[in-house]
Amino acid sequence: MKDISIPSANLRTTLQPMRKTAFYISVLTLAYTSACSQIQNQDFKKISDAEWKKKLTPTQYHILREKGTERAFTGKYYAHHEKGTYTCAACKQELFSSDTKFESGSGWPSFFKPTDQKSVKVVPDRSYGMIREEVVCSRCGGHLGHVFNDGPAPTGLRYCLNSEALLFVKEKNSKP
Repeated sequence: MKDISIPSANLRTTLQPMRKTAFYISVLTLAYTSACSQIQNQDFKKISDAEWKKKLTPTQYHILREKGTERAFTGKYYAHHEKGTYTCAACKQELFSSDTKFESGSGWPSFFKPTDQKSVKVVPDRSYGMIREEVVCSRCGGHLGHVFNDGPAPTGLRYCLNSEALLFVKEKNSKP
């Protein structure tokens, strides 16, 4: 077996571009992380944690503000079939229509698209050793759930949300 040696000059010229790339990736990651954390407080900067705790139930606070998750098949909207609109439980922003809700079998309410793309933000979530896409309310930054690429046509997306993060506004003249 031959001993392969790389002259130190060659090693330096090989590593130099890699160092620059690593530096730029670090800077971009830091900027992206900073921008994502600002979503949490964009329009609701003035609301303190104490005020959120007064405004929300303990379970809503845990899910919306601390990024918690309710247990599967326990939420009030996972098998809900009335016509209407689902809003953010924290700020009441309209998020999803019952027309885009579908039975995913996951145990959480699932939708294939928001009523308006601007009503939700999708941010990276690397918690629990997984790489997922977190869905947050674009107005108050409340944690709603996650989005996955295994939904139905036309979008192929499954917005898998916590019932406690939502409120339901029944459509007038709607039957259950």
